[in-house]
Amino acid sequence: MTDAVNKCSANETAACCCVDVGTVMDNTDCTASYSREFDDRPHAEAMLALLSDKARAVESDPCDIKARFVNHEKQVRLDIDFIFACQAEALIFQLGLR
Repeated sequence: MTDAVNKCSANETAACCCVDVGTVMDNTDCTASYSREFDDRPHAEAMLALLSDKARAVESDPCDIKARFVNHEKQVRLDIDFIFACQAEALIFQLGLR
């Protein structure tokens, strides 16, 4: 008699062949990045403040926020790296932006 359940790898559960969370989230990517162009610097700074507040609401340990403003033709590009203490926080932050 053969098993009705498919043989799954060690990183999957035998019941449904779902991927184990540790396989997807191995805590190696704790950075969430954001980049967008704005018409002027005040709008870019307002977005930085908004996103920083959202990151602070998710963090368990202080999130390292690295922001860069780059003048690009007639616009200002805002590049931000949010470096969280763990990958789960980065994922929660990213999902909260959707």
